[in-house]
Amino acid sequence: MSTSTPARRPRRGPDPLPVLALLVLAGAWELLVRWAELPAYTLPAPSRIALTLFEQAGPLAASAWFTLKVTGGALALAAAGGVLLAAVFVTLPVVERALWPLAVALQVTPLVAIAPLILIYLESTTAALLLCAWLVAFFPLLVNTLAGLRAVDPLLLDLFRLQRASAWQRLCLLRLPTALPHLLAGLKIASGLSLIGAVSAEMVAGAAGRETGLASRILEASFRTETPKMFAALLLLVLIGWALHAGFEALARRLLGPAARD
Repeated sequence: MSTSTPARRPRRGPDPLPVLALLVLAGAWELLVRWAELPAYTLPAPSRIALTLFEQAGPLAASAWFTLKVTGGALALAAAGGVLLAAVFVTLPVVERALWPLAVALQVTPLVAIAPLILIYLESTTAALLLCAWLVAFFPLLVNTLAGLRAVDPLLLDLFRLQRASAWQRLCLLRLPTALPHLLAGLKIASGLSLIGAVSAEMVAGAAGRETGLASRILEASFRTETPKMFAALLLLVLIGWALHAGFEALARRLLGPAARD
């Protein structure tokens, strides 16, 4: 008896359509600015934004690195705290009943309202920005991980109980692997939210100096009516957010295989 192996699905390369759409949009933007003879302080052309990126490469790169460090640190803390607290909630429901209202309160409180208080109580501006970004990214990771931990097949859960598996074994060997797709989805959401939180907190702080992020560059450029510099810093923020999202999408495909969904 001969056995046939299933045919492998061909790997798809990068989709050129988004790049083509961006090029068309940038070209139309460039033509519009040149045709209408709009001044750079009103709407800079893409070529002028690219030139500003080249001229201000050093300061903008340093600010982008600072923003990326705050965003990455907040995301790492949110992932660790969200997974840990979700595991505690699943294992000890009484803790969830006690702390869930507090978690919801942190989520629904506007960042612009709580950021000034954080800046008062923390002497380090960097620590304050990190905490603000963490507050924004924490709740989606907690909710997604909690949903994943509870999405266990009841029959498998009964099987583990029949085998006298401890709560720790059920968590590590059954619940956490089941929750992996939900956790990765939460990371994709939280990566963008942590970037938004870092930028919003820095704008509220109005920080200035060498250790500042792209939000401070945008504020500085707005005070001086340097619109091309504002667009250049905004473009870097978009690229950071896109890179984080694309990185977690690639990680999801790597870990989940065909089960991953965009």
